[in-house]
Amino acid sequence: EVQLAESGGGLVQAGGSLRLSCATSGFSWSDHAIAWFRQAPGKEREGVAWLSWQDGSTDYVDSVKGRFTFSTDHAKTMVYLQMNSLKPEDTAVYFCAAGWGAVVRQGPIISDFDYWGQGTQVTVSS
Repeated sequence: EVQLAESGGGLVQAGGSLRLSCATSGFSWSDHAIAWFRQAPGKEREGVAWLSWQDGSTDYVDSVKGRFTFSTDHAKTMVYLQMNSLKPEDTAVYFCAAGWGAVVRQGPIISDFDYWGQGTQVTVSS
């Protein structure tokens, strides 16, 4: 059974930092892309940071480049999103997701991701 479980969200002031974690199990990282998405109230879900299963590269949506860092553990069970210099517009529910065979060179496509965590709320106050 595939499982993804996020943790680490919370309330932080603008300029602060948070580290999100996602515990993964039940699938192979060798053929699944892994991504962090977020969804703010009234907005569409967007990909924030992603890991390509094809070459192990990571990339980010422009709005978080230089502020967010995607990382993993050596055991390939944990995924992290270090978020620095947070802004009020980063407020959203953040999801960890995995997609079998998903190609993420141009960014992750939501419909390509089969498995999702329950999400964790991040609120950035001004």
